[in-house]
Amino acid sequence: MMRLHLVNPNSTHAMTEQVGRAARRVAATGTVIDLGNPPDTPASIEGYYDEAMAVPAMLAAIRAAEARGAQAHVIACFDDPGLSAAREVAGGPVIGICQAAIQVAMTLASRFSIVTTLPRSVPIIEDLADAYGAGRRCRRVRAIDLPVLALDEDPATARRLLAAEIRAARAQDGAEAVVLGCAGMAELCDWLAAETGVPVIDGVTAAVKQAEAIIGMGYRTAKTGAYAWPRAKRGGLCCEVA
Repeated sequence: MMRLHLVNPNSTHAMTEQVGRAARRVAATGTVIDLGNPPDTPASIEGYYDEAMAVPAMLAAIRAAEARGAQAHVIACFDDPGLSAAREVAGGPVIGICQAAIQVAMTLASRFSIVTTLPRSVPIIEDLADAYGAGRRCRRVRAIDLPVLALDEDPATARRLLAAEIRAARAQDGAEAVVLGCAGMAELCDWLAAETGVPVIDGVTAAVKQAEAIIGMGYRTAKTGAYAWPRAKRGGLCCEVA
């Protein structure tokens, strides 16, 4: 049996349940997925401030999940907030859904675009795509100009806008595949692919399958360099493991 911890860094329970359904749909038989939804974090993550406010509670949730036996962790936010810090506090692999989706996209297509929610997220995701080595293969990051929570509150509008942007990505960007740039879009992936005829990649499912593969190979996070356990500080939490 494998035990994965899927943590939604925002405090919206309905979104956590939605990404949990998407994850469990593709998980292998025998994989247990525990959902994490830290309280007292922003209702949605839409910018650097929201990321910063969400990370401490997310890291605490990851440490707690490790203590309960989690073998790997998936951060279910496309900004991959606190990913490097999470890899410091976790012994098992930590997968960000943006990194996972981009890696899948670069395997399946020579050129791809990303469709996200608000325009303010575009430069954040552009920087992530560059950091993850996508370069010119990521043709464009597009936004439907709809808040994250509206994906659940107004699904008909979300579907219409997403389908239109995916078609535009194919026609205008030369995109051969499209990545969904928000965890809240996970359950729309199959419908959008069928509706547009474009391969559509969801980071939640991509990250779950990557986590299963890494666990299956017996790998854990390196602890001799950048991802070493955080050093104990006077008056602070001790995360070091001998």
